[in-house]
Amino acid sequence: MKKLLILAILVFLLRFLSPAQVLSDTISLEEVVVTGTKVEVARKNVPLTVSVITSEEIEQSDESALLPVISERVPGLFVTERGITGFGVADGSAGQINIRGLGGSPTTQVLILIDGHPQFMGMMGHHLPDAYVASDVEKVEIIRGPASILYGSNAMGGVINIITKKQVEDGIKFNSRLLYGSYNTQKYMGKAGFKKKGFNIFGSLNHDRTDGHRDYSDFKITNGYVKTGYNINDIWEISADLSLTKFKASDPGPESGTAGDSIDILRGKTALSIENNYKQLKGALKLYYNFGEHKITDGWHSTDDLYGLMFYQGINILKSNTITVGYDRMIYGGKGSPINNVIRDEDGNIIPGPAGPQFTLSENNDKRVTMSHDAVYSFIQQTFFSNLIINTGLRYEMNSYYGNEFIPQMGFAYHLTELTTFKGSVSKGYRPPSIRELYFFPPANDNLEPEKMINYELSWMQDWLNNRIETEITGFLWKGDNMIARVPAVSPPPPQYKNTGKFQNSGIEFAGKFNLLSNLRFCANYAYINMKEKLSATPEHNIFISGNFHWKRFVFNLKLQNIRNLYNENQDGVIDIIEDSYYVLGAKINYSALEYLNFFFSADNLLNEEYQIHYDYPMPGMSFMTGINIRMANMTLKEKAH
Repeated sequence: MKKLLILAILVFLLRFLSPAQVLSDTISLEEVVVTGTKVEVARKNVPLTVSVITSEEIEQSDESALLPVISERVPGLFVTERGITGFGVADGSAGQINIRGLGGSPTTQVLILIDGHPQFMGMMGHHLPDAYVASDVEKVEIIRGPASILYGSNAMGGVINIITKKQVEDGIKFNSRLLYGSYNTQKYMGKAGFKKKGFNIFGSLNHDRTDGHRDYSDFKITNGYVKTGYNINDIWEISADLSLTKFKASDPGPESGTAGDSIDILRGKTALSIENNYKQLKGALKLYYNFGEHKITDGWHSTDDLYGLMFYQGINILKSNTITVGYDRMIYGGKGSPINNVIRDEDGNIIPGPAGPQFTLSENNDKRVTMSHDAVYSFIQQTFFSNLIINTGLRYEMNSYYGNEFIPQMGFAYHLTELTTFKGSVSKGYRPPSIRELYFFPPANDNLEPEKMINYELSWMQDWLNNRIETEITGFLWKGDNMIARVPAVSPPPPQYKNTGKFQNSGIEFAGKFNLLSNLRFCANYAYINMKEKLSATPEHNIFISGNFHWKRFVFNLKLQNIRNLYNENQDGVIDIIEDSYYVLGAKINYSALEYLNFFFSADNLLNEEYQIHYDYPMPGMSFMTGINIRMANMTLKEKAH
């Protein structure tokens, strides 16, 4: 039955391949990215493997959370989920990001950025997946591999840079969305932008809630965001933003066990950026601050923060040469303690009991713990013979706890023709342990050493049929040492984080976009990952296919994902295959009733697959959503004339 449905999808995609509808012009434009070099450069000139998710792709999904969109669209990247919406934190949480087998549990080996600013909880060392909403995003750039030379700690396995929206046209724009679906799931979104002359402002408000597909899996969240900017002149631009996220969630617990804890979390971030663009000199000074407060019903209460400064400049001495230099400063930390009465032993450790937390705290939990690092780096891009680009760079990382470390990187991009590009790179990944891994909760181990790895990769990018088909094939080999893992206990004491030695991952990735017709487009990606040492939240094979067909006022979308040999922790805390294979089939119909009004209906897991991503946390069966989008703009008369 599954194979017949897959065949039907392929027939649907090929049915409309009539020569009369073939596009007569070039569809795709050259993509420009900033994440791989910190200054704008053509994606095909960056030696690193960079994926780009556009605002059109994000908006077509009608997702409120951003991570599920990224998980589908990027080969080699996988995000864990546990329900119809919401990831949560603590035991039973999801939102773990894995790139080519690296991510950590929770995610400390992949760094999330917002407009280039690092985003992680200062004490815990990992991101908060529910804080990233799709309504604020202009595009997402993903480096699939080490980017420690530019971004330091946590960028060992890769980087996800969320580039936020700003109002670019004079006038007012407004967009709202209402959505209702299975399990009493409700999603509300409103966003608006205004620009006049050099001043612009953009803001959004999101609220999601659901009863969940299991008992005690309810979830509700509110996200608010505002960003404002001012173009002082053609050279200088200043901008500032603020976002707040407040949510409550429950852990339904393993299906064979009992419900877990509930959480109450507040997180926020703010930043100030001053950017310059003057002939041969481009760069920025950025100040940023992240903060949060976490309360869990097991008695845990923590606060954390992260302060940072980054300064960089790209210098074009010659037309064929760009030198980027930069300085980073970051201070992060926090403190945590039980908020209810507990009994301690003579060493100050909590004695577990029915009224107290079921964990032991180290002495560091009762006082603020901080860590800091400084770094300087230089990155050079040189063009030879107009078609060969060589990149090389070096970072000097200075950590307050672990001392100093050199992080090198080099690579090339060779344009054989205008349609054919070969790329290759060798880069080092580096990550010191987080404060949580060193000091907090029973797995903590203050004798941990930093993780290190070397990445080798080669890519072939090809455009076909006048850019109507774009393909990219990448092969990679990762060799690392000192991997930090939670080692299960066979008897007391409890599990502990340890440096478990060498690791090696290798694989191949494919990504393709197919725009053969004026009304039919589809994309596909595939990743195969081979691991000598099995790592959590990693599928050995990951296939995704999606197609959009436009007909009059309708847009039809079909998408299919197949996961084979999914590794994660089992009931004994051992990494093993928890799913041999599963298919997730989704469909969506969008109808534009008016220029500013459209309705949509979507269905997920149409095959009603029974599968799990976390051990003993079954995913929802077939589910449905319906909603309405309203888009309005009040443009100036001058713009309308154009």
